[in-house]
Amino acid sequence: VLPFPSQVVYNRVGKCGSRTVVLLLRILSEKHGFNLVTSDIHNKTRLTKNEQMELIKNISTAEQPYLFTRHVHFLNFSRFGGDQPVYINIIRDPVNRFLSNYFFRRFGDWRGEQNHMIRTPSMRQEERYLDINVCILENYPECSNPRLFYIIPYFCGQHPRCREPGEWALERAKLNVNENFLLVGILEELEDVLLLLERFLPHYFKDVLSIYKNPEHRKLGNLTVTVKKTVPSPEAIQVLYQRMRYEYEFYYYVKEQFHLLKRKFGLKSHIRKPRPRPEFFIPSPLETEEPIDDEEDDEKWLEDIYKR
Repeated sequence: VLPFPSQVVYNRVGKCGSRTVVLLLRILSEKHGFNLVTSDIHNKTRLTKNEQMELIKNISTAEQPYLFTRHVHFLNFSRFGGDQPVYINIIRDPVNRFLSNYFFRRFGDWRGEQNHMIRTPSMRQEERYLDINVCILENYPECSNPRLFYIIPYFCGQHPRCREPGEWALERAKLNVNENFLLVGILEELEDVLLLLERFLPHYFKDVLSIYKNPEHRKLGNLTVTVKKTVPSPEAIQVLYQRMRYEYEFYYYVKEQFHLLKRKFGLKSHIRKPRPRPEFFIPSPLETEEPIDDEEDDEKWLEDIYKR
C-alpha cells in the first residue's frame, strides 16, 4: 500500500485546462471526502516573502487530506520550515496557451460572453478588437517578451530571476519538475494525464476518467471553451515561436518526461498529430520508441516521490 499523501498542491497554469480539472475536483472531493481548498485570488502569482510565508501557513493548516489549487508560481514550503506537499500541474503548447488567453480576455467563453467584461473592464474597444496579427507583428506589449514568458515561472518559483526569460529560469524550472512535482501532464493528452493521476493519487482521483467522459460533465466542460478564437498568419506564428523559445524548450522537455512516464506504466494513446515545429532553433527532443526497461519497482518509485 502506497503512503497516502495528505497534502497536494495544484498550482495551476492559466489557460491550460485548469477550469476543466477544477470542475472534476469539485465532484471528486465530494465523492472521496478530501478537502478541496481553492482561492479567490486569480491574478497574483508572484508573492513577496511575507506573502509566501502567510500563504504557506494558511495552506499547511488546512484540514487534511487537502488538495490546494490556485494560479501561483511554485512555492518552496521547506524554505519556510514546512513539509513539502505533492505538486501536480498541466501545461500545453505555448502558442496555443497564448492564443487562448488573448481571446479569452477579450471575448470570454460559452458560459456567457459578458464574463470577459469582469476580467478586463478597462479594456478599450480598439484593444478588444485588435487584430492578433497586428498585435504580434507590430510588437504590442501584450504580444512581446517578457509577457510571453508565462509557463516557466510557475515551475521556476518566486525568485525574481524566475520572471526573466533565460537559461537560469529554464534550468531551475526543469530541476523543480524533477524534484518537486509528482506529475506534470500535457493538456493535449488530458485523458492520459487523468489516468496517471488516478494511478498515482487514487485517494483523490479514483474514477476521474469515467466522470470526465460522462456526457453531462462534457457538456459543462464545453462551456469553458474560449470563443471567437482565430488563427494568426504563419508569419505571426513564427514570430511567436521565436519569442517563446525558452517556453518551447521547457514544453518539449516536460512532454518527453511525460511520454517516458506513460511508457513506464504501459500507456499507449492515440493523439492528434502535433503542429510542425520550428526545427531551426528548437532541438528535437529525445525520441524513445520502445518501452523503458527499468528494473526499479513501480510502487517503490512512487513511494520515493511521496517521501520528497
